[in-house]
Order: sequence, then structure tokens, then C-alpha cells
Amino acid sequence: MSQQQEQLAQEEQQIRAFQRHCFETAQKHLAEKGIMPKTLVEKDSRFLAPICAVWKFKAQDGKTYWVITGQLPADHIEVSAAGSAREAIRHFSLQWQLKADQLLSSQRLDKTQHDFAQLLINRAHGLYELYEKQDLWANEP
Repeated sequence: MSQQQEQLAQEEQQIRAFQRHCFETAQKHLAEKGIMPKTLVEKDSRFLAPICAVWKFKAQDGKTYWVITGQLPADHIEVSAAGSAREAIRHFSLQWQLKADQLLSSQRLDKTQHDFAQLLINRAHGLYELYEKQDLWANEP
């Protein structure tokens, strides 16, 4: 095996590990919120390595959720808030900007809250950039 082939195989392995980690984080996030995932709607889910993944889960409660995980805070919304993974990314971006604004306008803002608000702002901007990249969404309905 050539050095280039070895490098590609290693990158593939890292991507699979990141995807597995994102998937496990999504399931854990839902469980912590009292939502028990039943099935993954794989055709609607999107994996944007090495940044994030947007999963569409049907839950045991009959509802369907978008869950975002990766190098950002895990979060979820009901599927009624966004019709596609792309729209879900936009929704999370806008929602996080609002949450950050609320935190920053708080009278009792400690360093941890300030740092989290800055993280939300940073990740919200990054998500919106992903949302705007048309080539990422060429296969999106």
C-alpha cells in the first residue's frame, strides 16, 4: 500500500470515528432530554465532516426530531421547525444567536455564561455559512 493510500485509509477511519461519535452524541442528547429515539431517517440526515452532523430521528413518542452534533453544542428541534437538514442548520444558527443575546443581556452574567454565549455566536455564524454554501446542498430536495 502506498503512502497516499495509507493516508486516505487513515482519513476515512477518522471520518467514520467522528460520524460514530456524532451519532452516539445525538442519541445521548435525546435520551438526556427524555426523548427515546426509535429510528434514524438516514436519507434526510446529513454528515458534514469534520464540523457537524444533522440527524433526523423518529422517536418512540411518535414525534420526529432534528438533532445537531459535532464540534458544537448538541441541540434538537422538532421536525416541524425545519423541513430539511439545511433548514434545520439555519434554524439552529438563528436560535443560538438569540440564546447568546439573551445570555449576554443578563444582569448576572458570569464568565462561564459569557464564554458559552461567545461559543454560541461563533458556532451560529459557522452554521449559517454552511447553510449558505449551495454546493453542499445540491442533492437537497
